[in-house]
Amino acid sequence: MSLLEQKIQEARAAGRIALIPFVTAGFPTPEAFWNIIRELDDNGADIIEIGVPFSDPVADGPVVEEASRRALARGISLTWIMNGLREHAPRLKAGLVLMGYFNPFLQYGLERFAQEAADTGVSGCIVPDLPLDESAAFRDILKAHKIDLIALVGQNTSEARMREYAAVSGGYVYVVSVLGTTGARDGLPPQVTATLQRARKAFSLPLALGFGLRTPEQLDTIPAASRPDAAVFGSALLKHLDSGEPAADFLRIWTASRC
Repeated sequence: MSLLEQKIQEARAAGRIALIPFVTAGFPTPEAFWNIIRELDDNGADIIEIGVPFSDPVADGPVVEEASRRALARGISLTWIMNGLREHAPRLKAGLVLMGYFNPFLQYGLERFAQEAADTGVSGCIVPDLPLDESAAFRDILKAHKIDLIALVGQNTSEARMREYAAVSGGYVYVVSVLGTTGARDGLPPQVTATLQRARKAFSLPLALGFGLRTPEQLDTIPAASRPDAAVFGSALLKHLDSGEPAADFLRIWTASRC
């Protein structure tokens, strides 16, 4: 069992859903970022996804896209992230995942990235624009360093295709709640339940639901037997942080509910 899977299983054993906040690296400012990561870690985050800024974030909605733009304008890069992880990761309890588009990892050097990521405590990667059929080389490099390449599946992913992902994936499965880009929404589409049920049949890994989550009440529309093992929230948290509110206050809404 990988560290990421273990973190989610520990939350399940405690009778709650695992919490996975996403924050774009260097947001809302480079000076505040690592303090926010520590605050999330201290207040209930089981896994933390750190977004690698990119100039053409095709899967991201306006909030994450703007966060990336601002981070890039302030000089945030994969090198900045790795340097920061060397300093701060040893004090973090949460599992760490880097989420970003393939180009920054490729430009950094895939082997170099995997080695340094492992050395700094990264346990997983999510690469939205890397198709399964083109992922083998990067997957093998990460696997050699005990880093999971996490599968992304959604409404348009068939059960057969999910089983192909299941044969090679680790950590957890990122189930995308909507067709489209990231962004907080008031409700979840009715197709979410069917997507989760399909994923549950195909994968033995924990399921993490993301894209559009803002409050625990959104999960109430999903039958108890089909609910995910973890919740990922990004855009709503970024808006909260950008308004100057503490990260702990956002997490408290989720920890209080126990879902």
